[in-house]
Amino acid sequence: MKTNENETRNAEAVTIPRAEYEAYQTLKEENAELSRKVDWLMERLRLNRQKRFGASSEKSSDDALEQLSLLFDEAEVYAEQEKAEPVAVAAHVRKRRSGSVQDVVPEDIPVEVVEHRLPEEDRKCPQCGRVMEAIGTEVRETLKIRPAEVYLQRDVYYSYACGDCERNDISTPVVKTPKEPALIPGGFASAEAVAHIAVQKFVMGSPLYRQEQEWQRQGIRLSRQTMSNWLLKCAEDWLKPVYEELHRQLVRREVLHADETTLQVLHEPGKRPQSKSYMWLYRTGGDAEHPIVLYEYQPDRKREHPKEFLAGFRGYLHTDGYAGYHDLPEGITVVGCWAHARRYFDEAVKSLPKGKQSGSSAATGLAWCTKLFQEEKKLAELPPEERYEKRLEREKPVLDALFSWAETRQAAPKSALGKALHYLKEQRPYLMNYLRDGRLELSNNRAERSIKPFVIDRKNFLFANTPGGAQSSAVIFSLIETAKENGLDPYRYLAYVLRTAPALERAEDNWAAQLLPACAPEECRIN
Repeated sequence: MKTNENETRNAEAVTIPRAEYEAYQTLKEENAELSRKVDWLMERLRLNRQKRFGASSEKSSDDALEQLSLLFDEAEVYAEQEKAEPVAVAAHVRKRRSGSVQDVVPEDIPVEVVEHRLPEEDRKCPQCGRVMEAIGTEVRETLKIRPAEVYLQRDVYYSYACGDCERNDISTPVVKTPKEPALIPGGFASAEAVAHIAVQKFVMGSPLYRQEQEWQRQGIRLSRQTMSNWLLKCAEDWLKPVYEELHRQLVRREVLHADETTLQVLHEPGKRPQSKSYMWLYRTGGDAEHPIVLYEYQPDRKREHPKEFLAGFRGYLHTDGYAGYHDLPEGITVVGCWAHARRYFDEAVKSLPKGKQSGSSAATGLAWCTKLFQEEKKLAELPPEERYEKRLEREKPVLDALFSWAETRQAAPKSALGKALHYLKEQRPYLMNYLRDGRLELSNNRAERSIKPFVIDRKNFLFANTPGGAQSSAVIFSLIETAKENGLDPYRYLAYVLRTAPALERAEDNWAAQLLPACAPEECRIN
């Protein structure tokens, strides 16, 4: 008691000038601001280190699953395996040796049999001198691969006239064998050659200059300029009408996905070569019997482009959080992407020091999102009508609880957690829209998977030379990806279209509709 009295007695008020006090307050505020900047920079450093050196997977860790158990206290969160029931073991059957050639080839692959026999003089019996007979064989199978074969096809068309009429000086017409229309008039390109070049560039990611080098090693002086002209001409004459027919069918669907990514075009009018252009993607949803995947090149990211491309469309459009999709005409309902929301929280967790991740607000937000995806996975095999009912019953309460929790959280706007909370709150109307129809999906991952082949190939060819070349690339990419989605081999499908289109165009007005991937013959299908 006396000690407290002495401390009170000894405490003296310190008086300082107002200027020093204001300077002190200024320094205090500057120090707080610097501390916030240091925290933000350290957060960026940890996140960039994770992106560069860490795993890119967003799969929930054990800590996230533990956070789930704290949030929901439900036994199914642990995803415990059911106890295995005793299973009768069948008699042992010897399995084919792992790594056998039969594991990697289709059943109907051509087989070339080469028999190896000893000459007669080597088959004489060392005991009696008679010629020995074959009593068995030993078979060894090897996989043979021949590089692309190059050969010329020389088409000879005969003309006919009547010999008697000519000898009797009677004028008669000359009858000529009808010619197959050329793929490129005056050129020597074939459907198979153009299809091979297109697949090498747009599927295998081999730019034209690399293909030129490969041809030269085989003694074929096929320049990249020639190959580029072939692709541009065929895309414009034969592939674009098919693309336009696919576009007309796409906008008649009720569920679509959209995404976009950057592209560099060197000779874009009014723009510097270093500026960004964009490749937009539109595709059908998981309910489509015959999927359609279409790319469209545009010089910028203006919101007018999806309006124009989707003219006539009425239904649901899955997108990310880009605001350009939010001004679409009435009749289009934008559905937000929960994978993006989860990704923001995942980055917020990874931006924290290891010791502070567990139990943080970022980990809690990630756990809520993980809960949604776990519930959605359980409903994957249900028909749309039943999935719609189950979502309202099981996922709607989770959504309500998540948004209520988010309203109680505060974070610096530029921090990773601040960005995650901002995205969640700003996108709330669109994130809730997937509950409206059982055909809708929790994320826009379907579009991201479809645009990924272009992103991967872009790392190889880097840029397009002209806007025309970029749009031709969009057309070829569209037919290739749509073919893949429909179980077709891209090379065989493109070769079929280019081989059939010139003659069909002469005979049919609506010829492009007959060449859609959904109408492709069985020979184009992947075994």
